[in-house]
Amino acid sequence: MNKPIYILGISCFYHDSAAVLLKDGQIVFAAQEERFTRKKQDESIPINAINKAFEFEGISIKDIDAVGFYEKPLLKFFDRILQSYFRVWPFGYVSYLSAMKEWMNKKLWTSHLLKKELNYDGQLYYSTHHESHAASAFFASGYDDSTIVTVDGVGEWATATMGYGKNTDIDLSHEVRYPHSLGLLYSAVTYYLGFKVNSAEYKVMGLAPYGEPKYVDNLRELIDIKEDGSFELNMKYFTYDRTLRMTGKTFEKLLGQPRRKPESDLEQFHKDVARSVQEITEEIMLKVCAHAKKLHPSKNLCLAGGVALNCVANGKILRSGMFENVYIQPASGDAGGALGVAYLIWHREFKGKKTSPMPHPYYGLDYSDSKIEEALKENNLPYEKLSESEIITTTAKLMEGEGIVGWFQGRMEYGPRALGNRSIIADARNKDNWQKVNLKIKFRESFRPFAPTVLEERASEYFDLDRPSPYMLLVADVHPDKREEVPAITHVDGTARIQTVSAAENPKYHKLISEFAKNTGCPVIINTSFNVRGEPIVECPRDAINCFLHTQMDYLVLGNYLVRKSALTGEQKDNTEYLEKFELD
Repeated sequence: MNKPIYILGISCFYHDSAAVLLKDGQIVFAAQEERFTRKKQDESIPINAINKAFEFEGISIKDIDAVGFYEKPLLKFFDRILQSYFRVWPFGYVSYLSAMKEWMNKKLWTSHLLKKELNYDGQLYYSTHHESHAASAFFASGYDDSTIVTVDGVGEWATATMGYGKNTDIDLSHEVRYPHSLGLLYSAVTYYLGFKVNSAEYKVMGLAPYGEPKYVDNLRELIDIKEDGSFELNMKYFTYDRTLRMTGKTFEKLLGQPRRKPESDLEQFHKDVARSVQEITEEIMLKVCAHAKKLHPSKNLCLAGGVALNCVANGKILRSGMFENVYIQPASGDAGGALGVAYLIWHREFKGKKTSPMPHPYYGLDYSDSKIEEALKENNLPYEKLSESEIITTTAKLMEGEGIVGWFQGRMEYGPRALGNRSIIADARNKDNWQKVNLKIKFRESFRPFAPTVLEERASEYFDLDRPSPYMLLVADVHPDKREEVPAITHVDGTARIQTVSAAENPKYHKLISEFAKNTGCPVIINTSFNVRGEPIVECPRDAINCFLHTQMDYLVLGNYLVRKSALTGEQKDNTEYLEKFELD
């Protein structure tokens, strides 16, 4: 029997580091480092994720045939970084010193650091940043061919690319180059609105429906949009190329107000700016995709990069009808780069056969009954152990009305979304649950919407959606006659960011929602990530217990174990102490 080929893909040193393990071209493990270190968007070498991958598969570094890194650090440094600073010199001196410290101490020695940390003496492969993005989507899609579009902040030079995938090959033919970047434009507005860059862009997307596009014309001063989807930023309004800030006084003068201070009140002005940048983003993405199809015709589109997490824009692309199929894999940001480089090594270096479609997003660790019970006893928690059928029927009843459940099951999701295995779930019919979960459990801003999970087979009854959306990456309208039925997941503009669930993809989660639907007639529930604001999604039972104890969740379900908050004795720990462990996003 031939030994399987193991390939390890790694992304790190910027944000959202991750590790992916392939076995003969198929994913066996994938996880972000933040889940294990409990540091949001941890950028360090994902040694914990790597070790857990080895543990899961029962192998060691000696069994690894190749290691890949998701971009080319030397190209990034000697070509783009140095050229960029020379272009603006002597401005940018402080930023230059900060960047040099990072590069000289760590990033420039990627090969040495990885090999040392892993105790690995084999071949280390590199791909470009946007090749990794493109590969992560195309090879996971299962399509025979596809138009490919990647859009993010910046890789080595590219900030957006267009290309084509066919069978086991991808080719990126066109690109937009730094400093011109749609991702950085969106991040600049995120910064201006007082949110954290590279972390809270999704807040801008959630805030946008509360506003009107009053500042679109102002923002057009920032960016020259061509008909082919290419664009150029007017760099006099931006400072990210020469300072440690995204914008300065010129940007503020254009929009007529100073930058919002973080955590200060949000005014209608801020909502209108958010709506305006969202409109610009959608316009560009539609033009980019249309031009990419002209260059590389296909009925299929694969999207990747951080901007592909903009599910509102994704929904607009889908509804445009220019493609029959649109695929975005669940970790489309930098974490997905680890998957992309691993796929590229499999096809380019090992001439591996075409990979099968990604069947689900659940590639982290799972935990046995004994591990769950150990954690419960460690915290002296009263619990009930039920059969699987009992946990389904009991949880479905507890969710009706006001019950908020921490739902911890099976293997952890890969990517930024909780998709039914590390989720907080509740009744979508109860409008009060929206504010309760936001303010008393997640401790986050009240304007932020919640996503629904809906039975795949009944999604079209509630949403203007004619296909599965398993990764919560498409926004669609809630049917007008259903909005009053599910107010807790209906955003202010009548839309929802939808996750569909099938019996094949997640049987237990599907059974739970089916039981809830049998009891209530409604196949839709609230699904939000199992964490508090600024905290990574929980990874292990101990993480879940900590989050449960320090919030106003009513129930905790770990596998087939149930904990009721009402059964606890003693005083709950102070929430403030727990929240201070995490940096607000």
